[in-house]
Amino acid sequence: MGRKKFIRKREILPDPKFNDVVIAKFVSSILRCGKKSTAEAILYGCLDVVQQRTGEDGLKLFKKALENVKPILEVKSRRVGGATYQVPVEVKPARRQSLASRWLIDSAKARSEHSMAERLAGEVIEASNGRGGAVKKRDDVHKMAEANKAFAHYRW
Repeated sequence: MGRKKFIRKREILPDPKFNDVVIAKFVSSILRCGKKSTAEAILYGCLDVVQQRTGEDGLKLFKKALENVKPILEVKSRRVGGATYQVPVEVKPARRQSLASRWLIDSAKARSEHSMAERLAGEVIEASNGRGGAVKKRDDVHKMAEANKAFAHYRW
């Protein structure tokens, strides 16, 4: 553990097309082997496909999908007296964002469309409607936290 008191969060520069930090973070989540231009092409292609399929603004639908996937509670393991308990805790906003984007990307990878942009577009459309793999993952995490509510007093 470090000896310094506080570690500053890095400033994330907004993406060049939409001038949005959330989009820039999502592109960084898609990123593979340092190919940022490919990751940007995937996301921008996804937003175009979403706009073509639904007729609505792709960026608004994408943000709605992210909001639908963000978890409120999760469980963390706590060891108390030789036993390990799954203790429900609230999720910090930065972790909410990263979990939501990770779950969206993982669910898109598991889909069967041809290109990653189409897969991501399908997952974004379903998540904005409250369906899909990423929303199911969030619901599973919430169910786990609800089931272990009895251990909430071990939170610290």
